[in-house]
Amino acid sequence: MQRDTILILDFGSQYTQLIARRFRELQVYSEILPPGTKAESLRARLPKGIVLSGGPDSVFDRGAPRCDPRLFELGVPVVGICYGMQLMSQVLGGELRRSRGREYGQADFEPGKGALVAGMKAKTRVWMSHGDSILQPPPGFEAVGSSATNPVAAIESRERRLFGLLFHPEVRHSEEGTRVLANFLDVCECRRDWNAASFAQEAVTRVRAQVGAGRVICALSGGVDSAVAALLVHRAIGDRLTCVFVDNGLLRKDEGTQVRRRFAERLHLKVVFVDASKRFLARLSGVVDPERKRKVIGREFIEAFKTSMRRTGKADFLAQGTLYPDVIESTSVRGPSAVIKSHHNVGGLPRSMKFKLVEPLRELFKDEVRKVGLELGLDEEFVYRQPFPGPGLAVRCLGKITRDRLALLRGADAIFVEEIRAAGLYRAVWQSFAVLLPVRSVGVMGDDRTYQFTIALRAVESADGMTADWARLPHELLAKVSSRIVNEVRGINRVVYDVSSKPPSTIEWE
Repeated sequence: MQRDTILILDFGSQYTQLIARRFRELQVYSEILPPGTKAESLRARLPKGIVLSGGPDSVFDRGAPRCDPRLFELGVPVVGICYGMQLMSQVLGGELRRSRGREYGQADFEPGKGALVAGMKAKTRVWMSHGDSILQPPPGFEAVGSSATNPVAAIESRERRLFGLLFHPEVRHSEEGTRVLANFLDVCECRRDWNAASFAQEAVTRVRAQVGAGRVICALSGGVDSAVAALLVHRAIGDRLTCVFVDNGLLRKDEGTQVRRRFAERLHLKVVFVDASKRFLARLSGVVDPERKRKVIGREFIEAFKTSMRRTGKADFLAQGTLYPDVIESTSVRGPSAVIKSHHNVGGLPRSMKFKLVEPLRELFKDEVRKVGLELGLDEEFVYRQPFPGPGLAVRCLGKITRDRLALLRGADAIFVEEIRAAGLYRAVWQSFAVLLPVRSVGVMGDDRTYQFTIALRAVESADGMTADWARLPHELLAKVSSRIVNEVRGINRVVYDVSSKPPSTIEWE
């Protein structure tokens, strides 16, 4: 049965991924496509509705992204958000003007009588981020909402089922944004049946069709993503899956032992353990640039897999736990958007790779992966394990990577996580970890002068890793962690706490 789908055309808004998340939270599958996707291609996907996202451009800018005008004739509901509303209005004959200044931040919105604004309070707070204004809606449209500075803040053509919103319903700052998106789904007559169980079933079917009679090797890291990917593939093809766990020398304390117990002994997956730590560290010797670290690690992973085939037998496919945020940060749906960093799963693979990729989680956010993990029978303690970067401690050991420096980092990181757990805060924060800085400072221990390294502690709160805020940990907890690290990890004499949010920073330091 064809699943109900909402297609989102991405015009470069920082909130586009949030639109997709909100629809999925409302149990309807959504997919993001480039802005210029042809109407024929959209029609072929049988969407129940289409969203035109916001974006940083003005519709009056030369080179501003456009949509195929024929999409408005497909007969499916379309809603334009911010830039999307202005573009729709311009294409369909509305009157617009370029504003002298941008309206950015919270504003009061007064709904009229419209399908998408039905049920909203007489005055509600919404989030605005736009520069252009609509003076006159297109023919056949009427204004169904206003703000203090924009008498045309929401429009609709009920007969054609075309809608426009000047505010962003997808962000939490819009108090009744979820209601608005739910109203759109009602207009689209969407079934609310996309969930972890349905996704798992679809994923198994897709993997089975893709792999056929082939064999799959899975890059098992010990984290949630690769574990869920492995279980989905195993459910699809059984013993034709072989998992390979590579000890690259960049793991957390006791990681290898924990992986062996959980996956080989408890979950009964076929796992081959490869100790490639000497090889990885040799290749990383002298490498300081974070992008080079990621590229080196990506290449070495593939080489390790090829070497492991002497024990696993030939495989046609490589399964990876690539997630949607990995793809977004490594590539651009729109094209000209900035690429933040290479991801080991999507940016560091050599062109000579002979494997075909199986990525059953590629379109999921982290919280969705966790729900699927629970559906597959993984225990909660493991499912809610904090994310760990694919390149491992390499991107938390700033500067040169050596066994000695990694040992310092492992010791400090283990103490921090242990105390976070003891304080009952492990599930409350998205990630908590230590970073070893290439900085030494003077200290005093036992009346002796020291000149040792500095550890930075990082803890952030987030829903999906796309944005994050630094966690306000209790000072008493930070004091205890600092004291333990300085006293128990020989070579560290200073501990600092990172109070940066994403953006402008990233969660990882490299």
